[in-house]
Amino acid sequence: MTDPIADMLTRIRNATLARQARVDMPSSKLKLEIARILEREGYIQGFRVVDPKPDTPPQPILRLQLKYGPRGERVISGLERVSRPGRRVYFGRRKVPAVLAGLGTSILTTSRGVMTGRDAVRAGVGGEVLCNVW
Repeated sequence: MTDPIADMLTRIRNATLARQARVDMPSSKLKLEIARILEREGYIQGFRVVDPKPDTPPQPILRLQLKYGPRGERVISGLERVSRPGRRVYFGRRKVPAVLAGLGTSILTTSRGVMTGRDAVRAGVGGEVLCNVW
């Protein structure tokens, strides 16, 4: 797999479209940080790392509990991968874009770690835009 972050976003997108309660994926440190931000921003109910079964490969599994509204409407209506392995997208501290005029969230990886676009502006740092969520 050449782009594990795109795979993560696609799994979340497909699971929300199918109205699944949870979605599993291979775990990594970057995926854990993205899941932490999604939980803090209110896009998912929670996440945890599950040890693999004895007959599966040894990589841990990241399990996300998806969130829906009171009438079953999706909380995550869109996910977009911005920076990809073939085209990296960086923004300086003054140029971090707002997603849907502030209604969405951009997730950046900066020199101070993975954070939202709003946090990056507050901290005065720029970085690589991983994805946008709305």
